[in-house]
Parts: sequence; structure tokens; C-alpha cells
Amino acid sequence: METEMPPIHPGAILREDILKEMKLSVTKAAENLQVSRKQLSEVVNEGASISAEMAVRLESAFGVKAEFWLDMQKAHDIWKVKQSGRVQGIRRIALEPAG
Repeated sequence: METEMPPIHPGAILREDILKEMKLSVTKAAENLQVSRKQLSEVVNEGASISAEMAVRLESAFGVKAEFWLDMQKAHDIWKVKQSGRVQGIRRIALEPAG
């Protein structure tokens, strides 16, 4: 099991680098994104993942590409699965020789 530092959750970037810098509350940002305050709060507090739909909403509102958000989320999700230990003992499947 790997013990490297976890990739940053995209909600942390949204919270620290966008909302704080713009002095924008979660409530106001949620209104602009047309999502519930609860939904956005869960993302910025790193309790929920950024969906493709949320990534497109963030791109529209803040100009940061949807792919950026999804790539960050993917890296974070893969790290969490590897750290969980739930996927172990799986061996690579070799092709049988033809004949």
C-alpha cells in the first residue's frame, strides 16, 4: 500500500483559491452555480466529489476548465481507493497462447 501524500481534493482549490480570493460566500456561489448551498458546501468541505455536471458549472462560472476539476477529482478518488486496501491480491491476467 502506497503512503504518498494524497492529491488535493478539488473542493480545497475551489474553497481556497477561488471562493476566498473572490471573497465569495458558499451561499452566493451556490446561487450563481444554481445548486443548493448544501451541495456546494459538501464539495468545498471535501465531503463530496465534483461531478461532470458540477465541473461544467464551475467552468461556466469561474473560467476554469471542467477537465481540470475532473482530473483533480479522478486523482483524488484513485488515491483513496489505493489507500483503502480494498483492492489487493489481484493478479494480472495473461493471455493464453493461441493453439
